[in-house]
Amino acid sequence: MSQSPKYDLEERVVRFAEEIIDFVRQLKQDVVNKRIIEQLIGSSGSIAANYYEAIEAESKKDFTHKIGICRKESKETKCWLRLLAKVHPEHIQRARFLWKEAHELVLIFSKIVRSSRSRN
Repeated sequence: MSQSPKYDLEERVVRFAEEIIDFVRQLKQDVVNKRIIEQLIGSSGSIAANYYEAIEAESKKDFTHKIGICRKESKETKCWLRLLAKVHPEHIQRARFLWKEAHELVLIFSKIVRSSRSRN
């Protein structure tokens, strides 16, 4: 059974947030990383939550706005992953892998925003 691209991206953003949760559960929390971890979990979860809202948007403007938030939260997630890699160099490979996924999401959401705005 073939899945639509919308469903694939929906699944992808949720899995990404789940992978972030799995990653940070491996880390010993301390004074330095506690806030970074909280922010990382928040921004990655926000990508998924805002994508779900975009799917149910009430207008094209609302859709574009929510996808723009997804893009912004993806960029923020990249920042937190970079900082976490600095604090935990022993986990740099996993952080880089997740950073690359966040970057791909930035590119995907950027393309959706551009396409949506060009159709106005």
